[in-house]
Amino acid sequence: MDSTIALFLVQDGLINGAIYALLAVCFVLLFAVTRIIFIPQGDFVAFAGLTLAALEMGVAPGSALLLVCLGVACALFDLAGLRNWPPAGWLLRRLGAYLALPLVLWLGVRDLAPMDLPVWADICLTLVIVVPMGPFTYRLAFEPMRNASILALLITSVGVHLVMMGLGLLFFGAEGYRSTPIWGGTILLGPMMIQGQSALLMVCTLVILGLLWCFFTRTLAGKALQAAAVSARGAELVGISVETAGRRAFVLAGLIAAIAGILIAPITTLYYDSGFLIGLKGFVAAIVAGFASFPGAVFSAIVLGIIEAFAAFWASAFKEVIVFGLVLPILLWRSLTNPHDEEH
Repeated sequence: MDSTIALFLVQDGLINGAIYALLAVCFVLLFAVTRIIFIPQGDFVAFAGLTLAALEMGVAPGSALLLVCLGVACALFDLAGLRNWPPAGWLLRRLGAYLALPLVLWLGVRDLAPMDLPVWADICLTLVIVVPMGPFTYRLAFEPMRNASILALLITSVGVHLVMMGLGLLFFGAEGYRSTPIWGGTILLGPMMIQGQSALLMVCTLVILGLLWCFFTRTLAGKALQAAAVSARGAELVGISVETAGRRAFVLAGLIAAIAGILIAPITTLYYDSGFLIGLKGFVAAIVAGFASFPGAVFSAIVLGIIEAFAAFWASAFKEVIVFGLVLPILLWRSLTNPHDEEH
């Protein structure tokens, strides 16, 4: 291996690591705020990429119809849980968020999809379709069991992943799709030639991480999420709603996953089940960081991406074995060094 090949492998590792870093941050965020190890995080990435590809082909994506179904289910859950008739303002806000907006979006997408829309319009439609799926999923699957054990939440998370994967097959089929590159140019950096879409991916990753840092350190909503992550009971005592914090965390995670899917759709072919493997590598990075450190998760993801690139060069048949095998000694070390607290 010469230096040029090594540079190209590092480049590939940084590109892959950027995606894994975004997902690892989502895993850490959701676990800190809600104690949920959200296995379907990668499925949101695949849904976003496939939704964008469907819009570019002039087809109304089934994910828009799924959003309507999720909204109807959320509205029914809220109405079924009422003991007294709520104020008219509360009822209108809930019905508007759960029913009116998804329905209007579905009707609009159905009419707009056959048109030759610009790329930015397809991206905006993809975001407004995929991002609300995060809080809707939280409302349906996890909010009713927010006091359950971590194991029960994990089992529920696996069930949600299986449902989303089946729906992905139903909506998008078994074929893989790519979208049009947002930036189709190239950048020459010494002996390396970096594709414009790859450069855009890394720049957007840095911007998102920077915005997250500003959000958590400079805004009241971000500090409220941090308070809920540190102590849910303490947050409630000072007037911070844990339910609202959980929904906001899922909005952030859905937004990050949707952006990641839009960015990688032009780089790699996405299938209905592609999100599981992508999310699993972000999950490994989050494990290395102990589900507790955002900088640690980002650093672990970058290292994981570089190791994956070199493993693909030296032993491509065992690439996944090498990558996922790395987590075993780390888990063993954490098991031996950390105390085991019984969960009640």
